[in-house]
Amino acid sequence: MELNSCIEGSDVLVLALRADNLDAGNVRDFKEAVLAQIQSRQRVVLDLSGVKFIDSSGLGALIACLRKLNEQRGDLRLCELSRTVRALFELMRMHRVFGIYATRAEAVQSFA
Repeated sequence: MELNSCIEGSDVLVLALRADNLDAGNVRDFKEAVLAQIQSRQRVVLDLSGVKFIDSSGLGALIACLRKLNEQRGDLRLCELSRTVRALFELMRMHRVFGIYATRAEAVQSFA
């Protein structure tokens, strides 16, 4: 699992997850890495373009990250979801919980 970060716009932290799966095998590392990066942030975009599969533990980790940001009066936006991942989010009704955008630029712009 690889997690790349950069700042876009005025102060939006963009995290790009480079892993085929977000599942029980790597969810602990993912959560630790993301929570360490978002400690002092309020606007975060998570680019999931490389992710082909997310299981329930992966969804739980994403919700934990969203909750942490909400505690800090922040928000998490997701972008670049594959068809399979997007279908899972819709099936689990997670598209009602997360802001989901087609592109990274749209997700960053949504904070403006």
